[in-house]
Amino acid sequence: MSAQQLPVVVIGAGPIGLAAAAHLTERGLEPLVLEAGPAAAAAVREWSHIRLFSTWGEVVDPVAEKLLAPTGWTRPDAGAHPCGGDWADGYLQPLADALGERVRYGATVTGVSRAGRDRVVDAGREDQPFAVHVRHADGREERIPARAVIDASGTWTTPGPAGGNGLPALGEKAAADRTTYRVPDVEDPAVRARHAGKRTAVIGSGASAFTALAALAGLAEAEDGAGTKALWVLRRGITGSTFGGGEADQLPARGALGLAARAAVEKGHADAVTGFRTEAIERAGDGRLVLVGEDGRRLDAVDEVIVLTGFRPDLSFLSEIRLQLDERLQAPVALAPLIDPNVHSCGTVYPHGHRELSHPEPGIHLVGMKSYGRAPTFLAMTGYEQVRSVAAALAGDLEAADRVELTLPETGVCGGAGLFDAPEPAGGGGCCAAPAAGTVRIGTAPDAAAAADREAPAGGCCGA
Repeated sequence: MSAQQLPVVVIGAGPIGLAAAAHLTERGLEPLVLEAGPAAAAAVREWSHIRLFSTWGEVVDPVAEKLLAPTGWTRPDAGAHPCGGDWADGYLQPLADALGERVRYGATVTGVSRAGRDRVVDAGREDQPFAVHVRHADGREERIPARAVIDASGTWTTPGPAGGNGLPALGEKAAADRTTYRVPDVEDPAVRARHAGKRTAVIGSGASAFTALAALAGLAEAEDGAGTKALWVLRRGITGSTFGGGEADQLPARGALGLAARAAVEKGHADAVTGFRTEAIERAGDGRLVLVGEDGRRLDAVDEVIVLTGFRPDLSFLSEIRLQLDERLQAPVALAPLIDPNVHSCGTVYPHGHRELSHPEPGIHLVGMKSYGRAPTFLAMTGYEQVRSVAAALAGDLEAADRVELTLPETGVCGGAGLFDAPEPAGGGGCCAAPAAGTVRIGTAPDAAAAADREAPAGGCCGA
């Protein structure tokens, strides 16, 4: 079989992987989607309780929708905001079902290489198909030849640690019984019991941390949640940008997350510790946990720690592939300048496609969350544009592949650990300020708190 007759292997049956398969199918290319989980969108299902800040109209790929049309599928209200579970059950699983045998479950990719070539060998390299090594749920191993590989495996399985230097804090692994790396679903009785009436540290400063703070604040106001308290641990100081874009965000639900987090602090449900970089997590005499900073500060003991410091890509199974990644973000080098939070503190990420996602190894593309490496603020719309371009390029239609077919909303969000760690230029005017050490309580501002109450996403199955 010639390489052109082989399938394009897509790693991951999440929203971007399934969209890639739909675009490949429309282009007359045969996709083979390999999903480690037992169903489509396995990672999304793990945060099924969280409401997306994008609407249905923004999280359904147009080509995928055309593939679904013959099945009788009808898109929900385009202006509504689905929960992760809604997205998985109402769109992603039906899309995987429409793709049929092109999607295989319980198939974990353990390695990708060129057939008969390790990463050192040049001779005849580009003439060889890819060899994708797979371990199935029953333990069986398989090697699948592929004409190209699209890695849409995401970053969900590799969350960032609590340690301020990018490595796990001393004692972090030993504290695993009281440490989680996910936004809590406080409607789950077991999770609710872990936090109700308890003191929980939330480490992180992004949308996930906002959602966790809002959820804990909601629990504190419930009848069974008296005494619930959050300790918000930030590596930087609190400025006007700390809570995101607020009402200036063109994705209103994303802005509302920051407003809800601000309200949690203003109402006294959370105290903020600023300029704190966790060096160690120690066990107190009563079994609770004590966070120790690089500057020697020791915080009062907490019952639970929620670490929400972002995600990073798992590159281990790509060790035999010649990738060209930015040394800081672990994103493709041509994409990194467009998304680098050390440079781009506010505003939008420009739409991009196959050229920014290419590597020295022709035929392999990292897409979706994985393409962003360690950078934040990825949108599904961005991923759909990526795979549209990549599929067109693999089909040989470079004119379509190079065409931009997406306009992204302004983020209204300042971000980036590197930027926030730098002192603000003299005279101010910068987006972000230098970290200030201390524990602070933001003064109650009734108007702001009321605005947060008005804008916060509705409760129900999705909580915040």
